[in-house]
Amino acid sequence: MSIVIVGYGMAGARVAAELHARDGDRKVTVLGAEPHRAYNRIMLATLLAGKIDEPDVALTEVAGQAVDVRTGVAVTAIDRAAREVRTADGDRHRYDHLILATGSQAVVPPLPGLDPLPDRVVPFRTLDDCRRIRTAARDARRVLVLGGGLLGLEAARGLATRGLDVTVVHPVGHLMERQLDTAAGAVLAGTLAGLGVRTALAAPAVAVAADADQVRLDLADGRAFTADLLVLSCGVRPDTAVAAAAGLVVERGVVVDDRMRTSDRHISAIGDCAQHDGTLTGLVAPAWAQARVVAEVLSGGDPLARYRPRPVVTRLKAAGIDLAAMGDATGVPADGGPVEELTFADPARGTYARLRIRDERLTGAILLGDNPAVGTVVQLFDRGAPVPADRRSLLLGRAFGTAPATPAASPALMPDAATVCQCNDVNKGALVACWRAGARSVDELSTATRAATGCGGCRDAVAGIAGWLAEADPVAAR
Repeated sequence: MSIVIVGYGMAGARVAAELHARDGDRKVTVLGAEPHRAYNRIMLATLLAGKIDEPDVALTEVAGQAVDVRTGVAVTAIDRAAREVRTADGDRHRYDHLILATGSQAVVPPLPGLDPLPDRVVPFRTLDDCRRIRTAARDARRVLVLGGGLLGLEAARGLATRGLDVTVVHPVGHLMERQLDTAAGAVLAGTLAGLGVRTALAAPAVAVAADADQVRLDLADGRAFTADLLVLSCGVRPDTAVAAAAGLVVERGVVVDDRMRTSDRHISAIGDCAQHDGTLTGLVAPAWAQARVVAEVLSGGDPLARYRPRPVVTRLKAAGIDLAAMGDATGVPADGGPVEELTFADPARGTYARLRIRDERLTGAILLGDNPAVGTVVQLFDRGAPVPADRRSLLLGRAFGTAPATPAASPALMPDAATVCQCNDVNKGALVACWRAGARSVDELSTATRAATGCGGCRDAVAGIAGWLAEADPVAAR
């Protein structure tokens, strides 16, 4: 069986690895448009901050003669009748099954002055973008970031860490409006200000002017900001051009069913470019889950495997900021049913919490600042488990009366089914099993289970479990 994967990002690399790990007589060819081997896009903000180096963002390579990885090869067309893809260098690759993992592209807003992009204006999406920003930042003092969403704030914090004067410009009245309410956005803006990142809100940009020395950003309310560098973080758009030209059904993304099949049963799509049940994901955990489904179906391991979206937890990965947002914490329930709302705000300490509870289950939460209950809240949300009778233990992160603040404060008390790594859907039981099989360190546990290889947010939890196991079984630990 000949399988061609178009795209060698986090989704394409994962599905190649999943196929390689399964028995079967198949040849896998991976065609990546970027000139690099696969890398962890989530860690680019950390690279921008100078906390890690480029080798640290590289993903584990797929090994074996059955996987042929070709980088710097852009696919230009799909011939569905001949079942082959054509590349910019004139090659043709025949397939029995084609997997589209083309990802998404940075949105460049249609502003005067951005076509073509000036040298002092850089989108923040790829490793090459990150390299350009780092190079420009060496001689810069002031930086503007256009876009106050998740990625824009991570970029802003990374640049501020390098000692630059950073201002985030956002057209909406509060930051991260897709995940946060107005009060949380205000607290986050205050936290950022304390970390050297200013914000300019509630006014869209209308024009950009750049010369050899600086760049100016004009806003609709008459304000204008000048800087040495402008970083664009204005969202992403699924890369569907080749799929659409081939006649596949494309709406916002390439439309797929529960088995990640497109309108052509010989073609699948996963990751940022795929639209499942009317929804685009844009996150790594769903992409990796979709990769597993495709690998199970194509390998015959489970021909009836289906993708079932899991609740999404958004974490802001920026030094000095602790933020977790999940579910729908701000919208109006579709059926208008009763909802229990709890909020707590302490802007002076940079703390905000909001919980939405229905039928004794968490349906949404925002936790900003130091809250010891964040792990418990994530577990309750992820598993759909009943919340404690004393809600304050979740809202404030400490116990009142007899209600425990953290039901799983020790790894020994965590159920085996508790999810530790959201990105890779790794639970405590899997980590314990790998420990018993001989994985004796955090790195070895990560290699065996892939825990902490996505956003890295669970690495401390994995380390805690490893430490607990070492104490529980000191002989094995030696």
